[in-house]
Amino acid sequence: MSWYALYTRPRHEKKVFDQLLEKDIKAFLPVQRELRQWKDRRKWIEAPLFSGYVFVNIELKNKIYALETRGVVRMIGFGGQPTQIPDWQIEQLEQVIGSGEELRLENYLKAGDYVEVTDGPLTGVRGFLREVRGESRVAILIDGINQSASFITRGNRVRRIEREPLLISS
Repeated sequence: MSWYALYTRPRHEKKVFDQLLEKDIKAFLPVQRELRQWKDRRKWIEAPLFSGYVFVNIELKNKIYALETRGVVRMIGFGGQPTQIPDWQIEQLEQVIGSGEELRLENYLKAGDYVEVTDGPLTGVRGFLREVRGESRVAILIDGINQSASFITRGNRVRRIEREPLLISS
């Protein structure tokens, strides 16, 4: 049995999750507490951490049973094949949610992404994200002389952007 992600209709995550449990399918819906504001009141609610997604632990041959659940749109996959999610990633998510620590969605960044600093004295600086001995660093490239320099940054201070085309002067 492996973990897979199901994509749901908008705002159907909890309904899908409950139906999966009724079918005795092992499911996981990470939620977080949010303070929502309406015109006449404020209220704490439990909202899905990842809008539109519910995780299921199933044997792939039984995927149709999960896909027949009301509110499920499709199973997430690439190249026509469902994408398996490693057990340790789900376990880590369960551990953090169980600890009560506040979670915040972040951009999915990886080493090699072209990023821009969004906060602090280096706002607007662009470069490539690197991981060096557990530190997040942004490398600034000087193409004309094939050199680079990098500085340490926190992941929540950068966002991924599209790389500008190289300007070649003639």
